[in-house]
Amino acid sequence: MHGVGEATGAITIVNALATGVGAAVGIGLGVRAEIDLHPAGSRGRWDVDVPEAARTPLVVAALDVALNRLAPGSSGRGALAVRSDIPAGRGLKSSSAVSAAVVLAVAHATDATLLPIEVARMSAEISRSAGVSATGALDDALAGLTSGVVVTDNRAGELLRAIPLDPSLEVALLVPRATHRPSPTWAAAFAGLGAEGRRATEVVLAGDWAGAMQANTELVERVVGYDYRTVRDGLARAGALASGVSGMGPVLAAISPPSRLDAVVAELPTRLGEIRTVHLARPPAAPAEVVP
Repeated sequence: MHGVGEATGAITIVNALATGVGAAVGIGLGVRAEIDLHPAGSRGRWDVDVPEAARTPLVVAALDVALNRLAPGSSGRGALAVRSDIPAGRGLKSSSAVSAAVVLAVAHATDATLLPIEVARMSAEISRSAGVSATGALDDALAGLTSGVVVTDNRAGELLRAIPLDPSLEVALLVPRATHRPSPTWAAAFAGLGAEGRRATEVVLAGDWAGAMQANTELVERVVGYDYRTVRDGLARAGALASGVSGMGPVLAAISPPSRLDAVVAELPTRLGEIRTVHLARPPAAPAEVVP
């Protein structure tokens, strides 16, 4: 039984820490998981070999949840390989992509059919259990499985809105060398900011994803302490449709038409980190179901 699962990273439109409602869009940085399973019967447990470099608490939790949910009452041996192109700990949703890819690989190997929202819910459960996300990051996981902006209620586990984006849009990333602390360590700092967070949520639910991205980053920069305002002003003058801190940072992301990408990239200060450009995600999974 062989299975392959793929998911992409994403960038934040609205951070869910303030209100529980988040929004994100997938980008062309991916994770691929491959698993081989050799069933041995209905009693015992699964013993799946994972290379030491990939054997993190998140991967172990993803395997446990996926096998228990998708292959209940079975046991055997197996091997899992995970390859990621997403810089970890920078706000590009590597954890959500890894857990979703592992779930999809197990689903493929066991002939289970899952909708993207079902995979995203499992990923959120895994992220909470592994302690890498305070909200479960349903928006991040779903964005890495579909196209366009997704808006989710991470507490209720529901998709609130899907906003199509022009697939030709490009994303410029400023990727500093530093990493961020896990989102649970920031939960208290955002706990009293529901009113400000709701403003960004209302804007994105109205369909203005660019305005929501700006409102969100102003809040996150103030709470976490990033000082990207001058850079963001330059990105806007250069033609970026929107820019902002992704997740808890430190990545700064700018969404740009292809014709303005070179000018946008030129505004990103190389002294602060690596500059990368990627497409919006074009994942193989079916589109997310749209809620009217």
